Formats: sequence, structure tokens, C-alpha cells
Amino acid sequence: MEKYSAFRDPGTGIQPFLPPVHPQGFESCAATILKPAAYILGAIRTLLVLALVITYIVVVRGVCILLSPVPPLYRVVSYYTTAIILRLILFTVGLYWIPVEVVKRKRGRASIKEVWNPKAGDVIISNWISWLEIAWVALRYNALFVLPVTAPVENTSSPGPSSPGVTSGRKIGLGVAAVTVHSREHTPTKRADILGFTEISLMRMIMICGCVPPYGLARAGMSPLSFSEVITRAKKTGRPIALYPECTTSNGRGLLRFSNLLKNIPVPVKNFNVFIMCARVDPPTALSPTLSIPIPSSRQVFNPIPHIFSVSSSIMPHTLSVRLLAPSQSPSSASFLISEVLSGNTGGDDVFSEVCATLMTELGRLKRTGMGWEDKTMFLEFYRGKDGR
Repeated sequence: MEKYSAFRDPGTGIQPFLPPVHPQGFESCAATILKPAAYILGAIRTLLVLALVITYIVVVRGVCILLSPVPPLYRVVSYYTTAIILRLILFTVGLYWIPVEVVKRKRGRASIKEVWNPKAGDVIISNWISWLEIAWVALRYNALFVLPVTAPVENTSSPGPSSPGVTSGRKIGLGVAAVTVHSREHTPTKRADILGFTEISLMRMIMICGCVPPYGLARAGMSPLSFSEVITRAKKTGRPIALYPECTTSNGRGLLRFSNLLKNIPVPVKNFNVFIMCARVDPPTALSPTLSIPIPSSRQVFNPIPHIFSVSSSIMPHTLSVRLLAPSQSPSSASFLISEVLSGNTGGDDVFSEVCATLMTELGRLKRTGMGWEDKTMFLEFYRGKDGR
């Protein structure tokens, strides 16, 4: 779509904020014929998912609270109940099997199988594509989800025909007002400062998929937590921490620019273990829609129900694959060497985030873009504005 060309990453050519489009072909005709059946299937599956969500709220957020005076029992019952319900939800929408692979950057002569086992206070670093991998992390590791509290974006003006970076068709003599072309000199938005962190529930984490900071979570008088406070709370609850440095979802075609979440963390990391994962989804087809959710619903209260319906309408099974970096090659490994990952002083003022981004790129075989959540803030304003529609 040419009108969104200002949001194409100049280095990779990827438009990370637009939903990927399936190619036209024979499958498109079959999809048209099967559309009524797909809509019926989608409606039934969506209702089943909503019923499971209500069950989760009643049982985990209601009945299990009665066990809170006995913390160990409460954690066990709530975790296994949550895991069962989430697995049923993923199965219902068409994710019958999720392949998981522990990957090593360099394979030695003796390839020893390593176990991925995050414990209380450890940190899981992941890319963010959809609510589906959020559910997988929750059911597999009972993670505590944490989001950054950010400073306002300095420049959120929506690009348009009169903005730097795009030129209208009439101005370049094409005689077509709707045509826009991308400037060769595209400068990604400056990173916003990270003020701290806040805990967020699983349900809320799923509801904000596709959104950008502050996610509609800002509350008067709420002070952000330091990362050390987050780790302390995670240890008290016996859970690992799930952290998403992209701070928003992409369409899965590339990795967004990481925010400087942990500037003062030395590498190798010593106070906690770091586990890096990367979720990948297949490109969409006419019979199988995309699993990514780069754009949230216009009304957050309904997010991501439209995406659930879209995914549930697929007659074909879906594929979500998860690749996990071997713990021996993690930034928290005692044998980790920065020089093997970064060349020169490419880490800037946040070496930890740069190391994690580089490792995740190799792990998921993804291209890195220079665009971050700050650019997506501008994109969503333009997409929902009169010029973007």
C-alpha cells in the first residue's frame, strides 16, 4: 500500500506494522467458495473461546482466590488450571501442535541436549507478534508479565502528503492525488525514555496486543517499579518474568527496534538468568489468515476478539513455532563473550538490549528493522486518521 510507504523500513524494505497479505491464486477461489462454512466455523470457535475465557475468570480469578491463604497450594492450582484452559483455547483456534526447539548458535562436537527451565526471578526475553505466544508463555512457564512505563513520544505528528518523507502525486507531476512515494531519507523516531516497569495480568496483556505505550494503563498516582523491584516481586510469587523489548507487536516479518529497557545491566548478567525465545508464524494464505496482530481493534475493550474470529475461521490448521536459545549461550552464561555477538561498540548505551536483539535475530532468522514502537504510534495515528483510511 503506497499510502503507508513512509512506514517502510529503509534498511530491509519491510513494512512491519501492516498485516501481511496472502498471494492471489487458486486458493483464493477455494476460499471464496468455503467462506460461508469458514464464518460458521469461526463463530462457533469464537464462542467456545469466550466460554473458556469466562471459565478462566470464574475459576482462576474467583474460586482459586479462596486458596490464597495457602500460597503454595494457590500457585499450583491456579497454574495448572490456567495451563489447561489456555491449551484448550489454542487448540480451539486451530493450534493443535506447537513445535518447540532449543537451538545453539554454534554446535560443538558433543551436542548435549539442554533444558529450558526458567525459575522464579529469571527473565524471558521474547519478540511479540500476537496474543498466541503470550498464551503459550503463560501456560508453559506461568510467567509474570511486565511492561515498560515510558516517557511521551517527542514527535507524534502523523505523516501525510504535506509532511517531510512523503510527496503527493500532483507535486511530482503524476496527476494522481492519491499516489504517495517514500522519501529516500527516512529517519526513524527517536527512542522514548523508559521510566520504569509495571506488572500486568495475563488477561490485560492479551487485550493490549497490538497497542503501543502507555497501552491505556496510565493511572493517577501510580509510580513505576524499578527492575530490581520487579525481580523481587517475581521471586516472592515464584514466577519468571516475561519481557518484550519491542514494546508492541509487529507482523512477524522482522524484528522491531528494541527499547533501552535495561541500560545498567552488565553482560554477562549475574543477578538473574536470561532466557531468549523467538516465536515465528507462517505467511498467510487464502485459506489460512495471519496469526500476527500488528493493528489492534479500534475499541480496546473488544481486542483481540476480531483477531480470534479471523484465526478461528481458518479451515486449515495453523503453525506457530517457538525457538529457544540454549541456556549455555545466553547472556547470563558464565562463558558468554560479548565480542562473539557484537562487533566494536555497536551496543550503544544499552549493551544488554543490543545483545538480546542480535541473539534473537539469529535465533529466529529474522531481519532487524530500525523502526520501533514510537514509529508505530505515528503509524496508528495515520492509519486511523482520515488520510489513512
